[in-house]
Parts: sequence; C-alpha cells; structure tokens
Amino acid sequence: MPPVEHLVTSGTFSLDGSTWDVDNNVWIVGDENEVLVIDAAHDAAAIAEKVGDRRVVAIVCTHAHDDHVNQAPALADRFGAPILLNPAESPLWEMNWPDRKPDGELRDGDVLRAGGVELQVLQTPGHSPGSTCLYVPDLGLVFSGDTLFQGGPGATGRSYSSFDTIIESIREKLLTLPGDTEVRTGHGDSTRIGAESPHLDEWIARGH
Repeated sequence: MPPVEHLVTSGTFSLDGSTWDVDNNVWIVGDENEVLVIDAAHDAAAIAEKVGDRRVVAIVCTHAHDDHVNQAPALADRFGAPILLNPAESPLWEMNWPDRKPDGELRDGDVLRAGGVELQVLQTPGHSPGSTCLYVPDLGLVFSGDTLFQGGPGATGRSYSSFDTIIESIREKLLTLPGDTEVRTGHGDSTRIGAESPHLDEWIARGH
C-alpha cells in the first residue's frame, strides 16, 4: 500500500454569501495499519471506504473552510479519531460547527506521525488565518491545502484572508523547500516547488 493515497470528492464551498461547486483532494497518509486523513471533504462514506479497517490517527484540517471540514466530525466519530486544526481558524470553524470544537491544535513545527510517515507542520496563513501545510521530507512532498497551487497562491479575496500574508507564507515556508518537492494541493493537479518558485514576482504583480 503506498504511503499516500488520493481521493477526489465533490460538493460545494460557501463563504460571504456565495456558493461554488468544487472538487477537493483528500489525502490519506500512512501504511496498512494506520493513517492520517488530510481534509475530510464532502463524502464521508467514500473516505471511510478508502481508509477501510485501518486506525485513523487524526483528521487533519489544513484550514476550516467548509469544503475542507464538512465531513471531519462524521469521520472523527466513525473512527474515534481527533480533529486537528490551527487555533487561528476558530472563526471559520465555528461558522460550520458552532457546537463542536476541534480536539487538538496544529502548531508550526509540530510533527505528526502515521504508519512510519513523519509530517512537519508549517503554519502558512494568508488564504485563511491559520492555514497549514504538511511537509514530508522523506517522501519529498508537501500537502499545501489551499495555500499554493499549480499557477499561484490560493484565493485571498474573501473574509479572513490576506494576499500580502499568503505571499509571505509561500516565500518563507514553501519556496525554501527543495525545488523537486512535489506539491499535493487541496484542489486540482499537483505541481513542484521548482515549477512555481520562478513565478513569485508575477503573482505579486498581478495581485492574486
């Protein structure tokens, strides 16, 4: 079984009074015995089927926009697993789950482990106040949530977001990773740090 499994789920994202149809990448990281689920989006049954009878160490939320957390409680309850989220995401989390709090915090520099895989927590605010990426040096990849995509930074035109902040996060936390690091994104295709880093000035100039 590969250390990283991938599932695409479909649903909606709602914020600031608007709703969009979206496809989300769900990442399952670990081995045949235990896994982490990164971004429990839209389809709890499909995610649970992919997990199977393995132990879920945690449901990790890169941020708390509804399309990334709408199945987190259901999966946490099903597998007896904690939900982990950066505390700066509280305003967004409470829009979705006012009567339930995450079980643990993601802090910059934390290390998560599942099935022999170590994931380093990188705090990368901008898309949202507590957006988080997860770097796996042994596998040469980073799970970027909605911070970095193929073609530029995540969206920052909505509540609780900041373009200047996301640019600083990308510059300081992501573009400093090895150029061949694969970027596994929250939506769409993967990319590599080296493919994106030459375009930073273009992104700054265009403002998004």
